[in-house]
Amino acid sequence: MTTVVEAINAAIHTCLAESPEVVFLGEDVLDPYGGAFKVARGLSSAFPGRVVTTPVSEAGIVGMGIGMALRGLRPIVEIMFGDFLALACDQLLNHASKLRWMSNDKLRVPLVLRTPMGGRRGYGPTHSQSLEKHFLGAPGLRTVAITWLDDPARLLRSAVLEDDDPVLFIEHKLLYSRPVQPLDALPEFNVERFPGRYPLYRLTLEGAPPPTLTMAAYGGMAEVGLQALRRLAYELELFCELMVYTELSPLSMGPLLDRLHGTQRLLTLEEGTLTLGWGAEVAARAAEGLPGSLRVARVAARDLPIPASGPLEAAVLPQVEDVMRAGLKLGRDE
Repeated sequence: MTTVVEAINAAIHTCLAESPEVVFLGEDVLDPYGGAFKVARGLSSAFPGRVVTTPVSEAGIVGMGIGMALRGLRPIVEIMFGDFLALACDQLLNHASKLRWMSNDKLRVPLVLRTPMGGRRGYGPTHSQSLEKHFLGAPGLRTVAITWLDDPARLLRSAVLEDDDPVLFIEHKLLYSRPVQPLDALPEFNVERFPGRYPLYRLTLEGAPPPTLTMAAYGGMAEVGLQALRRLAYELELFCELMVYTELSPLSMGPLLDRLHGTQRLLTLEEGTLTLGWGAEVAARAAEGLPGSLRVARVAARDLPIPASGPLEAAVLPQVEDVMRAGLKLGRDE
């Protein structure tokens, strides 16, 4: 089966082949190295002159990408680790996301900034974070997170070839080696795909009773949520549904609110730190949309730096057991 990293690599090849405006920029992306996670493998050999290796300056890389986008190109910019996005914050939040509005819609910035996020590989406090929450809600900047479901390559192709505004494209490191799972071949589960360029998915156990708890997750935490969903059903007879988001910002609440009308219980899952995270915003909007009997809980990383030690890292980052405990308390709490 095709892995996620192979699918993303193939998608970039396709984008470069289909559109002469597409260019690829990043650190150490030329062959034979092909980037830290090998997403760029083979690109520079197939498309010499359109794959640019850059100095180690995230602000410079993103600034160059913005300039290329303003001149009519469709750049894909790779930031080696998502932790380094802090170095390009000004370029994203004060330039790429604002230029369309500052120019009365005369300028567009079709820039896709790809970056790996997340921990669970022992990389320590400055290479393991999930920092996307710091960019959510920035007007003019779309944030998308891949999943192993369906076809993550399609998400990237859409962002590169169809989206005329800047897109922050999040890829959890652990998903790279995960096989892409077609929706019609996922064992045990019913999968519903809500339409859209960056779709939302709903997963339930096949043949299970109606769910009494709704979980919402994205990226690497979708896999953790899926494992918890299975164990809660088989071990504790608590039946849940999992809503997997790919578009984190702007945030669409319609399908989730529709489901919460039935379950009245929401558990959000994310690998970023708990305070002021994606889950907090989802929970707040759900409470506003369904005032009254809605019950909400959140599972996220502890508000601590991520250790390099494996056992300590596991203690800081949310695990399947954390989701099960929160789900059991919320799902059975009257």
